[in-house]
Amino acid sequence: MNTYLTADTIRALREGRGLTQRALAEAIGVTDKAVSKWESGRGLPDITLIEPLAGALGVSVAELLAGDVRTNANRAGNVARMKFYVCPICGNVVTALGEGSFSCCGISLLPQEAEEPDAEHDFAVERVENDWLITLDHPMTKDHFVSFVALVTMDGVRFKKLYPEQDVEVRLPMGPSGWIYLYCNHHGLFRKRTPRRR
Repeated sequence: MNTYLTADTIRALREGRGLTQRALAEAIGVTDKAVSKWESGRGLPDITLIEPLAGALGVSVAELLAGDVRTNANRAGNVARMKFYVCPICGNVVTALGEGSFSCCGISLLPQEAEEPDAEHDFAVERVENDWLITLDHPMTKDHFVSFVALVTMDGVRFKKLYPEQDVEVRLPMGPSGWIYLYCNHHGLFRKRTPRRR
């Protein structure tokens, strides 16, 4: 039977923080015997203890429950390393300045890996006044559509959400050079560099 939290996760996180069972117990208001039971698989923490336990172990509740702790080495948050997380159920889009741990609709989200556009997703980018015009002849039905277009530069992100039955025709203000991203709900994330400005 699957449980919401494993003994190995609790033990590994506690040891990683350099805590004794007693120190962890005191931090969350339980006995060290309770912690010992959790780590030996003879019991589980009450659901009301999950948030304090995650805090004491220095992880998010989602990381604690998933047993998947991610360390972000990029503490400065470089916009050029922008990550897109897309919920396959509701289409919610989460952006982060590096990798993180996110969930939506009860599932863990993975960062989308951007690829060079294939023949079906080779969007056009042209300059119109002081904007980039991004166009693509692509199905825009309720089942198959382009969900968003984004321009990521060193100073920020310009994001345009699209919906079925719209055309893929987006104008985004020019800025410094960067990457244009386009997300198809069937085929994933594509990107290409902004053209050279003349």
